[in-house]
Amino acid sequence: MAILNADFIKEDPWRIFRIMSEFVDGFEELSNVNKAVSIFGSSRAKPSDKFYKLAEKTAALLAKNGYAVITGAGPGIMEAANKGAKDAGGDSIGLNILIPTMQRPNRYVTRLIEFRYFFCRKVMFAKYSKAFVVFPGGFGTMDELFEAMTLIQTERVDPFPVIIVGGEYWKDLVRWIKETMIRYNTIHKNDIKIFTVANSPQEVLSVIKRFYKKK
Repeated sequence: MAILNADFIKEDPWRIFRIMSEFVDGFEELSNVNKAVSIFGSSRAKPSDKFYKLAEKTAALLAKNGYAVITGAGPGIMEAANKGAKDAGGDSIGLNILIPTMQRPNRYVTRLIEFRYFFCRKVMFAKYSKAFVVFPGGFGTMDELFEAMTLIQTERVDPFPVIIVGGEYWKDLVRWIKETMIRYNTIHKNDIKIFTVANSPQEVLSVIKRFYKKK
């Protein structure tokens, strides 16, 4: 009599093996990545958008300075970053997420890893990145941004630069963090040093270099 059936693979014990396999595959594939920057941002950005162009230029500059570029493999800002890295001759990595509204990897990814679980994918971003560079985006982008800042704040990871790009987009959020959150004592005033605002590729690179020079 067959022990396994179709229902078993839907149960939690089976999911443990799938989760383990995602971690193993990710660790093996990225084991030789020693110097990378993860770039996040809206999947809705078009090639004509200024932030798409800015992400492409930023990724190209990082690649020319020896950094691999990691994205979520999708369209928009992710595509721009992978394009910039690939065109500059850099390592263009995509960590694709398999979700009901299927996200197809963009054509500029040169090294692709696919995940079913967001938390496995997030571990890869955090483990293999020297910096997070965050362009304007929606809920997913905010999730990555605040999780990174939480990990640094709670000392669950070694500190690394978290750079938000495009001051005009982030200004109200930054003001709220600095004024409202501090006023209500929900964060410490030193916590605002976890992130830096930048407006150009050169500023992004400078923040990263300055951080590791001090370290």
